[in-house]
Amino acid sequence: MATLKISTPCRRHLLSSRHLSSSATSPWYAAPPPAHHHRQDPILTTLSHAVKNAPSKSLDTSLKNLIPSLTPQHIVDLINHNPLSLPPLSLLSFFTWLSSRPPFRHTLQSYAAMAHSLSAHQMDSQAHDLIKFVVNRKGKNSVSSVFAAILENRDWGDLEEGFRLKRVMEESNVSPDVFSYSVLINGLYKDGRLDDANQLFDEMCERGLAPNDVTFTTLINGHCRSGRIGLAMEIYQQMLSKGVKPDLITYNTLINGLCKSGELGDARKLVNEMTRKGFKPDKITFTTIIDGFCKEGDLDSALEIRKEMAKEGVELDNVAFTALISGLCREGQIIDAEMALREMLRVGMRPDDSTFTMVIDGFCKKGDVKMGFKLLKEMQSDGHIPGVVTYNVLMNGLCKQGQMKNANMLLDAMLNVGVDPDDITYNILLEGHSKHGSPEDFEKLQGEKGLVLDYASYSSLLCSSDKTSKDRYKR
Repeated sequence: MATLKISTPCRRHLLSSRHLSSSATSPWYAAPPPAHHHRQDPILTTLSHAVKNAPSKSLDTSLKNLIPSLTPQHIVDLINHNPLSLPPLSLLSFFTWLSSRPPFRHTLQSYAAMAHSLSAHQMDSQAHDLIKFVVNRKGKNSVSSVFAAILENRDWGDLEEGFRLKRVMEESNVSPDVFSYSVLINGLYKDGRLDDANQLFDEMCERGLAPNDVTFTTLINGHCRSGRIGLAMEIYQQMLSKGVKPDLITYNTLINGLCKSGELGDARKLVNEMTRKGFKPDKITFTTIIDGFCKEGDLDSALEIRKEMAKEGVELDNVAFTALISGLCREGQIIDAEMALREMLRVGMRPDDSTFTMVIDGFCKKGDVKMGFKLLKEMQSDGHIPGVVTYNVLMNGLCKQGQMKNANMLLDAMLNVGVDPDDITYNILLEGHSKHGSPEDFEKLQGEKGLVLDYASYSSLLCSSDKTSKDRYKR
């Protein structure tokens, strides 16, 4: 049986652990920490005190009755939570001692927790020994499992720690595999370090590792997210040339990237290509293309895609309905937009505030403010609480028609339900009163000058009001 032997670090090296600076800037107010109502695991407490008192009382004596009931999870919790802030050297000594006390056996998770703790405290030599021991014991094919298990015991927000772990593994003569590289490449893309991700991909290939579909899709997704659709398509072609088969996720990622770049024709071609290769477009595929066509103003093509969805038995989701409604409103087809909204409600979907507001705005722009208010009531009946944007849309509709009395009543209604007017509200009212209101009402609104979006808009409305007043005086 292999014996776990790990070198002991000098005390000076342990002083390199990270400390918080007392000079860090504090916020002007810090909420009190939440109260902890859960009870400490008694086994964890016993273990912590036994390790702390080990210099004066042997572990064999302290834990004689506890060892038969110990599990690897207890050790993982001790290392990760460390309630008594035990030095890493003490934890390592206990970890090594326990490995030779049957019937206890460490698992990959407990080894990973210890390796992560050593790496985090910059005890690289000890981390090397431990990782080398685990890989030798589990076999070379265990590299992915070891890397994944260690990552589970670290804060993924600290990407540099992942590369530190990679270096520790390499110095232990354990070469990272495709999975390990894929995890790091994905982390780099999420962190916006695209060039570093590309370099790591090249390093992986230079080491003779063949990227798999996950690695390629990670690269493609990163380029698509950063707007580099040309590079994403190059990676896709490279993927095909290496005989790696794309899956539906890969195709949907590329189609989304093409649609966001406005290359709808290429997106359609890719859909046809994936269909020829036996992949059936799913709801995500169709919704992505509908949204793309609607944003490009090609409503006819979006409606064609909807027909294809119906033919394939794929139902529209909230995103697809919202995209269609937005496109219909943009093209002035407000009746069709309302029908789509009604269909959403009929099939049990709940349009959000912005979807209702788009349709209300469409009717108001067509001069049908009455229908706008009808939809407002339906919106409220459906449990929505309209915000200032919805009220501004209705306010604008009323002011455009010169219904200043109703606009003032709507303002009161807003205030009564706790919706605060914003600068846009006052601009709408100011313009309405300057063109259709009485001089007295306009003079009253002049006092709200500080709430107007900018002084230029205020001045232009003021000039308009002066002209209107002069015309009235002439008459």
